[in-house]
Amino acid sequence: MGDPYWNHNVHYHPVVLGAVPDGCGAALDVGCGDGLLVRKLAARARTVTGVDRSPEMIRQARELGAAVANASFVADDFLSGGHLAPGSYDFVCSVTTVHHMDFEAAVTRMADLLAPGGRLVIVGLARNRTPPDWIAAAAGFPAHRLHARRHGGTSGPAAMPVLDPEMSWGQVRRAAHRLLPGCRYRRHLLWRYSVRWEKPGG
Repeated sequence: MGDPYWNHNVHYHPVVLGAVPDGCGAALDVGCGDGLLVRKLAARARTVTGVDRSPEMIRQARELGAAVANASFVADDFLSGGHLAPGSYDFVCSVTTVHHMDFEAAVTRMADLLAPGGRLVIVGLARNRTPPDWIAAAAGFPAHRLHARRHGGTSGPAAMPVLDPEMSWGQVRRAAHRLLPGCRYRRHLLWRYSVRWEKPGG
């Protein structure tokens, strides 16, 4: 069955799903929205938790994910809430959520929630600041038009919070390498970046 809608975030779900470790026990999706990615992760992990600070998003996620026995959803502030225990997850991911928070605090918290040897994947947004940034951004428009035409346009869940990013691509890259030594940073065509990192000690 295909996705119920398409947008640039959904387009990069395969980047997240392809990074789930074999035999993954517990997975966490930070900023889960309506739970679409959680429902996909449920086929690759023993248990999956979606957390979002929007009660409306969690309401939608619980309704849409009611039939997924190994998925649960928590309405909480990811940074300050006490529902998530450090070192509890084999896989933590976040798709276009980090720019809604303090980057360093969010990344540090995600790394803390990982068990030793666990894997973190972040897909995010950044701001164009330099001429190369704008050139790279312009290259994405033909691909966007092609994919949007193929999928009948872009859409997403109702009431999804929207915020423009403040950090530039370069700032994100430098901060990611500082906070997550050895991580792999990649800028993608459709105005997203990804960061993948393994926590030492596994």
